[in-house]
Amino acid sequence: MSDPGTTAWAGGTFGERGRCVLAPNPSTMTLDGTNTWVLREPGGSRSVVVDPGPTDEGHLDAVAEAADGKVAAVLLTHHHLDHSEAAKAFAERMGCGVRALDPAYRLGSEGLGDGDVVAVDGLEIHVVATPGHTADSLSFVLPADGALLTGDTVLGRGTTVVAHPDGRLGAYLDSLDRLHALVERQDAMSVWPGHGPVIDDALGALDFYIAHRRSRLEQVEAAVATLRGSASGPLDAELLPRQVVEVVYADVDPVLWGAAELSVRAQLAYLDAR
Repeated sequence: MSDPGTTAWAGGTFGERGRCVLAPNPSTMTLDGTNTWVLREPGGSRSVVVDPGPTDEGHLDAVAEAADGKVAAVLLTHHHLDHSEAAKAFAERMGCGVRALDPAYRLGSEGLGDGDVVAVDGLEIHVVATPGHTADSLSFVLPADGALLTGDTVLGRGTTVVAHPDGRLGAYLDSLDRLHALVERQDAMSVWPGHGPVIDDALGALDFYIAHRRSRLEQVEAAVATLRGSASGPLDAELLPRQVVEVVYADVDPVLWGAAELSVRAQLAYLDAR
């Protein structure tokens, strides 16, 4: 979860294989908009498109142009509409399939799973399961460019929402640890996120994310203890998440408190299960 901030971001070309086409759907939740990634091996004749984004004809025209009109496959990092809404229509337009972890979002028989390698004209994309933000969240490693495409698991600015009940904090923390280990092995050095600017220091970003989540969890645990100590009876389970938000997220713009409450619900579920 993050506010849009003030840093300008408009997409562009990264590494030898990546081009980001920014979708025109900015908001408090999508930052500058959805990053649609067009990946192509130098000298290759076809592209792979990651997260075509919303149904906006101008955006899809720009993606098709960036792909030079030839797309071998559409890949989805997860099912949220700001990433997946246009996937099937765009794939039909380009004459290819949609590959996703969730069968409901596929077009064609091919899915995606942890450890898969998508290979197109010399381009290699390695699939890493990173559940937590959603149950079907995937990340993609582009080894030749040392890049990690994270969808909404790691954003280019601020932090992401782990929205209960589809989002699960325990799974998310495990995914951050997994990505951290991957980057420590130098399988990737930069983050190409689903929203916000590219991050050159992947390890620093993951260190920040892990520390931030642990800190927030400690704050939530402390807030619950304080609320219990001041209550005259048992805490109302339905009111508790908003009460915690008002304490822990007091420094966050109230327009984001709805999303913060979803994250708090995930945090409370994690604490209850420990």
